[in-house]
Amino acid sequence: MTSASYSIRRKHVISCDYIYDPMLLWDDGAMGRAGKALREVLTQYGISQNSLAVKMGLQRSAIYKWYHEERDPTAETVVDIVEALKNLDNEAAEAFVRYYLGSILKSDND
Repeated sequence: MTSASYSIRRKHVISCDYIYDPMLLWDDGAMGRAGKALREVLTQYGISQNSLAVKMGLQRSAIYKWYHEERDPTAETVVDIVEALKNLDNEAAEAFVRYYLGSILKSDND
């Protein structure tokens, strides 16, 4: 056994001297849902990464990382993205929520 660092689901880094459980590791396949939704909406509604960054009071590099699926925004930040998009284009905000959540709220009767 060797000492190593692993990124767990909550994105904390741990150092350990044991064989890790793969179920604790961050699932890279889950990354990018927000980025895909954001890219689609910004492209479809002609909103620049910079204008979203300005509305959110962030550096454009943060938007770039989400847009290119290098990082995922936190749940709280997703709410901030929706609020900023509402200020830029209400339809864009609604589209982002639809793309991001997909059909999660649809019932079998819809």
